[in-house]
Amino acid sequence: MEKSKIISKIKIIEKDGYTLRPANISDAENYYMQNYNPLDKEVARLTGCKEFFTKDEVISFFVKTIDDDDRYHFLIISPDDRIIGESVINEIDETTQSANFRICIFHSCEQCKGIGTWVIKATRDFAFETLKLHRLSLDVFSFNTRAEKAYLNAGFKKEGVLRDAVLDGNKYADDILMSILDNEWFEIKRKEHPIT
Repeated sequence: MEKSKIISKIKIIEKDGYTLRPANISDAENYYMQNYNPLDKEVARLTGCKEFFTKDEVISFFVKTIDDDDRYHFLIISPDDRIIGESVINEIDETTQSANFRICIFHSCEQCKGIGTWVIKATRDFAFETLKLHRLSLDVFSFNTRAEKAYLNAGFKKEGVLRDAVLDGNKYADDILMSILDNEWFEIKRKEHPIT
């Protein structure tokens, strides 16, 4: 199914006043102003991202992602209508029915509220229910223990470690590879909603 048809059928998901919805070109300015001006220092550390981007860098990349056929870009909107995060499925391989997943809550003050766990599960469900993927994978730095715990909670399994692959300040850290397969996801959903 074409990406535009899939996007048009996506339901906006809400929880506790937060919203998860597809990104639109009209979001580009707020996406930059509310999050990359500059990027939260701790968020940059946990994601391996630089803190400072130009407005043109961010907006041109954001606009490009909207039209990218191997990418689904969702925004996390706070109850006061600010963009506070994103959830992305990208690098979609139709032959192997696999893709990469990443999520970012842009502000440290918005973390530890359960938003990330909710969004991980919602995006995971979209990957298997709507996109009919066989495999969804990700990587997480070993010093990002909260994210690793949230991924494990959503059913992702560790499948490898790239030892000393990243720097955390001046210390080496591991990059942990994780994935979830469609049969594992199906079993999770079966346990959540048993047939009686």
